[in-house]
Amino acid sequence: MCLAVSLIPIGIIGGTQGFQSTSLLLIGLVLIVTFFVSLFISYFITRSIENLTKSIEAISKGKLEECLGKSEIYEVNNLTESLNRVMVSLKLAINKVGVKKGDIFEETVRGKKVAVGKYQDLLCNLIGWAWEIDMNGAYTFCSKNILDVLGYQSKEVIGKSFFYFMPTNDAKKFKRIFAEASKKGTEIKQFENWNVCKDGKKVCTITNAVPFFDKNNQLIGYRGVDINITKNKQSEKKIKLLDAEVSNLRKQLNRLINGGQKNKLAKTIKKAITPLKQLGDKWIEQEFDAVFLFDGHANLLDCNENMHKQLGYTKGEMLSLNIVDFDALESKEDIISKIEDARRFGNISFKTIHKRKDGSAVLVSEYMESLKDENMFKCIVRPEHTKSKLS
Repeated sequence: MCLAVSLIPIGIIGGTQGFQSTSLLLIGLVLIVTFFVSLFISYFITRSIENLTKSIEAISKGKLEECLGKSEIYEVNNLTESLNRVMVSLKLAINKVGVKKGDIFEETVRGKKVAVGKYQDLLCNLIGWAWEIDMNGAYTFCSKNILDVLGYQSKEVIGKSFFYFMPTNDAKKFKRIFAEASKKGTEIKQFENWNVCKDGKKVCTITNAVPFFDKNNQLIGYRGVDINITKNKQSEKKIKLLDAEVSNLRKQLNRLINGGQKNKLAKTIKKAITPLKQLGDKWIEQEFDAVFLFDGHANLLDCNENMHKQLGYTKGEMLSLNIVDFDALESKEDIISKIEDARRFGNISFKTIHKRKDGSAVLVSEYMESLKDENMFKCIVRPEHTKSKLS
């Protein structure tokens, strides 16, 4: 106002023609004054907020004795007083429970370290490896134990596509599954796929993954685990081969039964029920024979060294088995039926397939005899050392 009044004489002296110039000068002065006043006020507000921020940061690190200073700004000063009252209440609570202020923050840091340690231990003890991928299928995280499975360092796979390590067919299949799951935001469960190692070898894994979202509940990627099941797949392959061999032997036996060889089969059956004394030396137990004793339920009671060595078991392991556990050809019902025949006729002989502990198999001849006085049975086993041996 004073500035405006002081300019009145200037306006009068300037007259009507100079009035426009005087107005422009007045506006310029007002703008300059406004600018400097704003700058001055901003300085005080900024300084107050910076001081308050530094004090709060110090308190968050455990310095509870930090005092929040007063500010020239009314609103900031109100906030400072409120925080000071909270600090007083916090100090009273700490003193009341008898806990040192340093312990609170140290315990928090210690708890965080323990949690991180447990998380790392969990990742390192996985059979496979843990990972995270974005919506493009690119690795954003990978645990270190991928090295044990694929031979890559975790840093080598970050940024690479999840499908980069799969053969073409498996990659196409997983891309389709990943796209479908991403649309619905659903889990990926039990996807079996092959991966190519750094040295060119292939390993089979089972993939399980769950989606994760941002704060707006938008899907941003998947995190999961790949577990190495290569040994399981190899075992399954061996079992399938053994099943095929057993099936082939069954077909051969059926052809013998149904192929016009009834007389030969009748002779075999007759021979099976021939008393021991009429079999001559063929089934007399020799030092090299595998022999085992069992009860009426086909549970093993005893065996000699040749028997458990022939199948690759220890004697203790062998005595924990039932005949059905190592007879790959006969079912439990078939074995019980043969035991009843041995009980009825005294003894029988037949051929079957024994399955070793390592999964291989061998065609054997068995002579089964009932020991009536002791209510148990004895079986003498001899491998067929011709072309019948399987591996």
